[in-house]
Amino acid sequence: MPRYALLVEYDGAPFVGWQRQAGSLSVQQVLEDAAAPLNGGQPAATQASGRTDAGVHAEGQVVQIEIATELEPLRLREALNYHTRPHPVSVLAAARAPEGWSARFSCIGRGYRYRILNRRARPALEAGRVWHVQQPLDAMAMHAAAQGLLGQHDFSAFRAAACQAKSALRTLDRLDVSRQGEEVVVHTAARSFLHHQVRNMVGTLVQVGLGRRPATWPRQLLDGRDRTLAGQNAPPEGLTFLFARYETPPDWC
Repeated sequence: MPRYALLVEYDGAPFVGWQRQAGSLSVQQVLEDAAAPLNGGQPAATQASGRTDAGVHAEGQVVQIEIATELEPLRLREALNYHTRPHPVSVLAAARAPEGWSARFSCIGRGYRYRILNRRARPALEAGRVWHVQQPLDAMAMHAAAQGLLGQHDFSAFRAAACQAKSALRTLDRLDVSRQGEEVVVHTAARSFLHHQVRNMVGTLVQVGLGRRPATWPRQLLDGRDRTLAGQNAPPEGLTFLFARYETPPDWC
């Protein structure tokens, strides 16, 4: 069947995550069900560049979808956006997938952003989009600590207990922390991440930002490979999947 690539954004708050689960609403289910009218009434098969957990958002998720109908990408985008209503899922662009292309396995880089609202007053407009930390954070100390995690390492200290990856070896290309007004923002990029790796790294860096741990602590945790000693798993609402990169990117329209 024809394979298409989709560039998708979504608000993760009402979903159990990307992956379809029985009895609960997922982003995957919304897209597959939206494509059913174009696929002989059957939900279409999809695969994402990276799974997201419950409450995690996406601005640039890439999804492959196979449907029985030959459509121009623009028509496919409009049809899917019509049928995904009223759910907070939007197809920003679509393309015919390159020959042999896979949203997941052809991906050579993924990027995330984590937002921390760092002020006393709780969020009103940004509720569900940020982690609210009331105590002052030292973003410069967090950034300095983050640089010790760059490169190829065994990230066992920052993986979820339920992580199914065969190896904890990953190469972290970017982990930057900066203050932007009342927010402390973390940007990170790698070819791939372990389950909860980003949120666990952020939770650990916050301990440094609060002055409870020295800037050398995250690297010590990394070398020790013991998840039980690291910081908390930062809440999902501050995390957004930003992009997926490919050697041969889809020709979006």
